Amino acid sequence: MPAGRAARTCALLALCLLGSAAQDFGPTRFICTSVPVDADMCAASVAAGGAEELRSNVLQLRETVLQQKETILSQKETIRELTTKLGRCESQSTLDAGAGEARAGGGRKQPGSGKNTMGDLSRTPAAETLSQLGQTLQSLKTRLENLEQYSRLNSSSQTNSLKDLLQSKIDDLERQVLSRVNTLEEGKGGPKNDTEERVKIESALTSLHQRISELEKGQKDNRPGDKFQLTFPLRTNYMYAKVKKSLPEMYAFTVCMWLKSSAAPGVGTPFSYAVPGQANELVLIEWGNNPMEILINDKVAKLPFVINDGQWHHICITWTTRDGVWEAYQDGTQGGNGENLAPYHPIKPQGVLVLGQEQDTLGGGFDATQAFVGELAHFNIWDRKLTPGEVYNLATCSAKALSGNVIAWAESHIEIYGGATKWTFEACRQIN
Repeated sequence: MPAGRAARTCALLALCLLGSAAQDFGPTRFICTSVPVDADMCAASVAAGGAEELRSNVLQLRETVLQQKETILSQKETIRELTTKLGRCESQSTLDAGAGEARAGGGRKQPGSGKNTMGDLSRTPAAETLSQLGQTLQSLKTRLENLEQYSRLNSSSQTNSLKDLLQSKIDDLERQVLSRVNTLEEGKGGPKNDTEERVKIESALTSLHQRISELEKGQKDNRPGDKFQLTFPLRTNYMYAKVKKSLPEMYAFTVCMWLKSSAAPGVGTPFSYAVPGQANELVLIEWGNNPMEILINDKVAKLPFVINDGQWHHICITWTTRDGVWEAYQDGTQGGNGENLAPYHPIKPQGVLVLGQEQDTLGGGFDATQAFVGELAHFNIWDRKLTPGEVYNLATCSAKALSGNVIAWAESHIEIYGGATKWTFEACRQIN
């Protein structure tokens, strides 16, 4: 093949691939320059800027095409996953319609007493649901503002195009929520319409969280591995994170974390640890109108925590199997203690540790009404009882603060599912 024809073929192929890869970000225009039939394309390129510059441009175009193809494939996989989950939700809602009243939030669920609710939607009143959606939209706006600030420092036309598209979708969702509020005030719409509207809005919000997460990935390399938080924006049964490492057998422990939530009633389940034969081996839960509780081998102690004010709070629970003695700390100060909590029962090994959901079965059986809603960070576990001074160092973000010797907070230790997202941890930045 003549060299001129080869150069024309390569250049046109690169332009065509770029055009197809950019189709998600708006219409594309090509500007063509006429060249005489008997002219040499290579010579024309050399005259315009040199053969080496042309070669460099083609290589850059090819690299851009490959990157954008990977992004498109990733987004298509996310869409397929969300479509499947939404289909399960819709089919389950149809089966459950008119089957009876939802379980009242008057007490903790007994093991095995409820059905597997994978695919269920939480059954909160329509007005409360709209309030939660409004808070989620505000959270999305804040994250987009952070992205705008980041993009000013790291200019990227692809990032800006996606950001503008997401902002447009958020505006559309706000109009939908406002329209739904007006409908409720006028007394229109029944339970079926509420469910359909809610499914559509929650699905759109989940998709938006996925897309924003793609943009936020660009900042991941600029922060230490432990300076991140998990965000669970909606009360669902499919958003959660799983700790890759299991727990060993423990005769004492301390578990600490940062939490931020304004959910009511009950912030849900920050974490649950299940082992074969016992789904409630170690669980922290605030469900319905009950106070927060710690469960060990299905034995319960009520905790004095009050954290649903939309502010960051640091909490720690210590426990020893000898006499089942426990202590509870909030923001570095001990607020409660007790004994006879599963005395002489060691925490069993080889289980599944989940953040954001309560397990009815090993690694699953999630119930949307018990899901955690809010933000969680610096989840650490030790196999001993920390001293009050060590707890205080953690709560004040001291340089002397320890990392867990059983579970240490690190991005490489966490797998996230269903649209739960990672973002730069902000609580210690506010304290300092």
